[in-house]
Amino acid sequence: MSVDLFSLKGRTALITGGSRGIGRMIAAGFIAAGAKVYISSRKAAACDAAAAELSAGGGTCISLPQDVSTVEGCQALAKAYGRHEDRLDILVNNAGAAWLAEFDAFPENGWDKVVDLNLKSPFFLTQALAPALRASASAERPAKVINIASIDGIRPNPQETYSYQASKAGLIHLTRRMAAQLIRDNVVVTAIAPGAFASDMNTTARDQAEAVAARIPARRIGTDEDMQGVAIYLASRAGDYAVGITVAVDGGVAYASLGI
Repeated sequence: MSVDLFSLKGRTALITGGSRGIGRMIAAGFIAAGAKVYISSRKAAACDAAAAELSAGGGTCISLPQDVSTVEGCQALAKAYGRHEDRLDILVNNAGAAWLAEFDAFPENGWDKVVDLNLKSPFFLTQALAPALRASASAERPAKVINIASIDGIRPNPQETYSYQASKAGLIHLTRRMAAQLIRDNVVVTAIAPGAFASDMNTTARDQAEAVAARIPARRIGTDEDMQGVAIYLASRAGDYAVGITVAVDGGVAYASLGI
């Protein structure tokens, strides 16, 4: 086989929420696969530090700090990226938030903050970067948009994170609708639905890994490599024909569990 199916050499990626957690896992994997990676996050110091650390191994990671929780923020990030590059091969919409509160006390701001960032921003950031994605895309090498959803958008989580679960379910369906439109321009849209990965957002998986693992069919929480493998597959030649899909990366919780 003459083509390295999983190589990202010569490709440029932008990852929101890339300074920590799942975004950083994906950034490190893309860099190892040969991509030039831009990361964005709300906190400039953390974004700059993460980019420097990710570049230390010899790859290229560039910091573009930006709050993308508003349409204006999405447009600002697209403009900042455009000052560096006129084409974009891979966009990973990873920035996200959660809110936990009892049903009778769940606040409107906990709804709006989460739904705006988790569902609205992926749409409007992709819209703002569509010219750069289209400029990169061809039938032979499509551009890629990867939305980071959650298994909480596939099946209910017992925690009272109402806006989070609704936003992730919406993002999975939005992925399908965006895919149907953008494939006409050779832009492939897909999603990843992570399960338990240790991160600042999923502190339960981080701090109680053994207890969480006991409830997972694979009997462990996810590793960096688990997330990187699926992200690289979708971003590379290997995933060119996988259009509109959502891949659950969860050790079997969503689709291989016998629990009620």
